[in-house]
Amino acid sequence: MVMNGRAATGHVELRRPDGEPVRVLVVDDEATLTDLLSMALRYEGWDVRSAGTGNAALRAARQFQPDAVVLDVMLPDFDGLEVLKRLRAHDPAVPVLFLTARDAVEERIAGLTAGGDDYVTKPFSLEEVVARLRGLMRRAGSAVNAREEAVLSVGDLTLDEDSHEVRRAGQLIALTATEFELLRYLMRNPRRVLSKAQILDRVWNYDFGGQANVVELYISYLRKKIDAGRSPMIHTLRGAGYVLKPAD
Repeated sequence: MVMNGRAATGHVELRRPDGEPVRVLVVDDEATLTDLLSMALRYEGWDVRSAGTGNAALRAARQFQPDAVVLDVMLPDFDGLEVLKRLRAHDPAVPVLFLTARDAVEERIAGLTAGGDDYVTKPFSLEEVVARLRGLMRRAGSAVNAREEAVLSVGDLTLDEDSHEVRRAGQLIALTATEFELLRYLMRNPRRVLSKAQILDRVWNYDFGGQANVVELYISYLRKKIDAGRSPMIHTLRGAGYVLKPAD
């Protein structure tokens, strides 16, 4: 399992609308994984509970009233899809982030079809889980920013997640929806090398074979808009992937 410590996303703090810390329930039967996830989410200032079985998850959800749930598809008593069904019977709006095996496309489709809001594949990074949860809770209205705006900044590049405005050195840059999602993913992981497979999985949802060329294409689009006539911020590491970092 790939874990990278605290999620260094550069985001502003999230709180519940009543000002209390957001509540996240982590459900996985791997105790080590659950502990690592819980530690990372608490480091964000969130209130976290965990469970190792479907039954324990349902009991915790009734008592804890989480604002989001991280839910493994495979559990020892009954699967995550059944947990989701029962969770939604109690709280139809709670956002659910599924954990799935890397190659289990069927699991991802089944989870999303059953009403899951998003997924991450194992192995994953803590940064990815935190970023996904933040997005889910903000879209669901279960959490708000402690400040008015959620702005990502890397060097002289800024991205406003609310207005979808992107600027470099103060100059407004127009991006398509896909270019924006790609840049947001790069900016959520500054100085971190992201493989084509990771980018494809995050921005285009499913890792279908033979589609890595679409990543190269959109990276080139972004470079023309972000780096044209300026010191480059988007770099290629041959055989490894891409990294975004402040210009030298």
